[in-house]
Amino acid sequence: MSWNSFGRVFRFTTWGESHGPALGAVVDGCPPGLDLAEGDIQPWLDARKPGQNKFTTQRKEPDQVRILSGVFEGLTTGTPISLMIENTDQRSKDYSEISQAYRPGHADYAYDAKYGLRDYRGGGRSSARETAARVAAGAVARLVIPEVRILAYVAEIGGDAIDPECFDVDEIGKNPFWCPDPAAAMRWEALVDDARKAGSSLGAVVECVASGVPAGWGAPIYAKLDADLAAGMMGINAVKGVEIGDGFGAARLSGEQNADPMRPSVGGEPGNGPRFEANHAGGIAGGISTGQPVVCRVAFKPTSSILTPVPSITRDGEATEVRTKGRHDPCVGIRGTPVVEAMMALVLADHKLLHRAQCG
Repeated sequence: MSWNSFGRVFRFTTWGESHGPALGAVVDGCPPGLDLAEGDIQPWLDARKPGQNKFTTQRKEPDQVRILSGVFEGLTTGTPISLMIENTDQRSKDYSEISQAYRPGHADYAYDAKYGLRDYRGGGRSSARETAARVAAGAVARLVIPEVRILAYVAEIGGDAIDPECFDVDEIGKNPFWCPDPAAAMRWEALVDDARKAGSSLGAVVECVASGVPAGWGAPIYAKLDADLAAGMMGINAVKGVEIGDGFGAARLSGEQNADPMRPSVGGEPGNGPRFEANHAGGIAGGISTGQPVVCRVAFKPTSSILTPVPSITRDGEATEVRTKGRHDPCVGIRGTPVVEAMMALVLADHKLLHRAQCG
């Protein structure tokens, strides 16, 4: 069984490979009557696309999306929405040397062990190129949750974290790192550039906050909102860890420190919900949203494609060294930021419709 789909009611399937003719997504379960045009999707793809500056891969892809189905006269019809993005700047010859050897840190060996063959051109389905399809699907998901505002930003690169006291939301779009701390952005410029020039790479942590999520989305046990968020984020290529709220930090707190105290809402009127004094739980309790901002952090590993020779083996089991050529992100977490936003939107859209299906 091959799993290329995600979601229950709002469900999407991605298809295509890094060096194939195109890639895309099929979105099923989208409610009818929503305004949708290619121009609603393109800005999100433009935020993720490669080749925008020297801190990302220099592969030049316009990432122009085409809507092939599911929209009539500018409105969603309730039928599957098919989205296609052409690949226009493949350089498959860059990967000829690793056609018979496994790149350490990549999925080469694991794919070969599972399928008995692999698409070595850029990693095929394991390439971060696949995430363009998720971003396109996420743009559709945002139409389902207009009450929610989603904001992701890079909180750490190469172990160098932002200063929360210097957080400025207006700075996020002013630098190539999606960084809310201008001082950190200046440090990261040198940090990432040094890694790029050395043919190396750095990891990153992306934080995502969804504001406006009402209380009640999610479900106990097997459809927990935080469990689906963790699964969605872990499904992004190069992600190795996900935290909800304080995450692992909660394990180092006492019960008193970790509590999210509640007080009566302003005016104390019934039905307004409580006023929370903290949000250690990241807006989710028992798998169900509390009405607070939903917060998660996503850890991206350093890009495994580096110019330093690394010991490996060939498909025949012989010892070798692999030095990965081609065009690669020195810090894949930078372009991963719009992908994290997209996955947040996709999970929340699904849970909104799940909640409506059960509770009206």
